[in-house]
Amino acid sequence: MTELENTGDSTGSRETSAGSAISLVQRGNLKALEKTLRKQWRLGQNIVLCWSADERGLLVIFVPHYFLGNYCADDAEHKGNEGFIRDMISGTRRKTREEMFAVSKRLVVAPTFIKLSTALSEEPRVLAEVEQLIRRYGLSYVESRAVLLFDIVEFSLYTPFEQASQLNSLSYSLNSAYNKLLARGIEINFARTTTGDGYYIWNRSLGSDANIELFYFMILVVADNAMACAASRGNTVPVIRTAYHIGGHYELYQAEGVNPTVFSYIVGDVTIELARMVDQAAAKQILIGEFSTQLGEEAAGAGEVSTPGFIAACNRGLSAVEGSHLSNKVMSAINCRLSEHQAEGDEQVLPRRFRIVDKHGLEHYAYNLQLAVDLQSDVLHLGLEDAKLVPGLSADKNFAGKKNLEREQDEQGEERPAASAEELFDDLAGLLQKRQPNIIED
Repeated sequence: MTELENTGDSTGSRETSAGSAISLVQRGNLKALEKTLRKQWRLGQNIVLCWSADERGLLVIFVPHYFLGNYCADDAEHKGNEGFIRDMISGTRRKTREEMFAVSKRLVVAPTFIKLSTALSEEPRVLAEVEQLIRRYGLSYVESRAVLLFDIVEFSLYTPFEQASQLNSLSYSLNSAYNKLLARGIEINFARTTTGDGYYIWNRSLGSDANIELFYFMILVVADNAMACAASRGNTVPVIRTAYHIGGHYELYQAEGVNPTVFSYIVGDVTIELARMVDQAAAKQILIGEFSTQLGEEAAGAGEVSTPGFIAACNRGLSAVEGSHLSNKVMSAINCRLSEHQAEGDEQVLPRRFRIVDKHGLEHYAYNLQLAVDLQSDVLHLGLEDAKLVPGLSADKNFAGKKNLEREQDEQGEERPAASAEELFDDLAGLLQKRQPNIIED
């Protein structure tokens, strides 16, 4: 077991709002811990996986940044390793002494001992600070979190000045939505990273309430952007397309100079799904991914729900943000719904699920969201309307399965069996005719 002694102070340590409530002795421990972690981090060469308290300091496990990629290789020898790592870096990173040495044995990596001048306190604020430090110098996994993607349409075609103006306008819409929610008693601790022509947005808080609040945040951003577009001249306000999804992701802090950044980055299944959805979305469209998530006991219809159930729960709770102002007008009512269809021979109306085939041939599924915002005497409609999904076709003919069936009947001159339920999915790229001007509708 490697021992590292550190009793010094660090002027570069991060002060927090809880710092004033932590004793000077424990603040000294935190600064000493950060100084040692930064030294062993070595500009991102090593990462921290977990830690355990010791009466004379801390035990931590460092591994090289490439270690996890090798350990979680997709082959028979390393089967199950990724699940083990995900469990270890999810939630709290603190382990008991026995758990720490069990991890050490499985990874074949010796723990590192960091000596502190005094024992680490068990105060919740102190432990929370230690957890945050470990995350900043390590890698975390979040199993389920809502994430947004706002993408500026045709961003690369604008001049650098117009691009800067559009990003600034979108940033203002984000801040405006935050203030509107705060005025209604909802404080969303949102984080963002740029994609170059837009932003990934997520709520640093976790749970069903955090996911629903991010949905409200999305609605207010889209509404603010729409009003700004209507009032603007030139290309200073962006036309956006939006995607919302709930899924898992990794979270990390990249190196910036000699320290990790204070802002985290996320990458994983949820960001991949969002990117694939937005790539096939039309201007002003709002897509919601296909997911299953937990609604807390405080929400109507508590339990595990799919996308339609989640949207229905959000719609019931939109009264929480009604009364907010948008361009000096009061949002007296807000309603959202997913585009629907009626299966042939069935009176039941169901949400329409769109199939998206990406450049790798992989399939993804999404729903089209529509919003109606009452602004006193006016109604602001947001999202893509049903009539615009497939120009010239009525809603009951918007199924890829049915169109294929009709085409086969015309060409072959014979009756074909009805399409199965699995085939009655709309192909989003085909519906929007995005980047395919040579497609001819039936």
